[in-house]
Amino acid sequence: MILERAELSVRPGQEEAFEQAFRAATGLISTVPGFAGLALSRCLERESVYLLLVRWERLEDHTEGFRGSAGYQQWRRLLHHFYDPFPVVEHFSPVLTAGHPVP
Repeated sequence: MILERAELSVRPGQEEAFEQAFRAATGLISTVPGFAGLALSRCLERESVYLLLVRWERLEDHTEGFRGSAGYQQWRRLLHHFYDPFPVVEHFSPVLTAGHPVP
């Protein structure tokens, strides 16, 4: 299992529109083979910052499968204009878990 992590800095004042667009975009990513779930959380200290965690079966499911799909082009149109700066996306493999896994 791979965990994708992105900190999303949304342009101030655009948070509600971003959340609505993200709800619509979720349908695009959830049908991709290898997608295993996601969680979008809003920062309490910095209201315009969100944490996106996405679980993938394999790294290639994200980097090739999703990013190479027509759905990703729609994802970009729906979401990318909200970010300033553009987020850094990183991928992690599990080392240790305890309690309930995130997300």
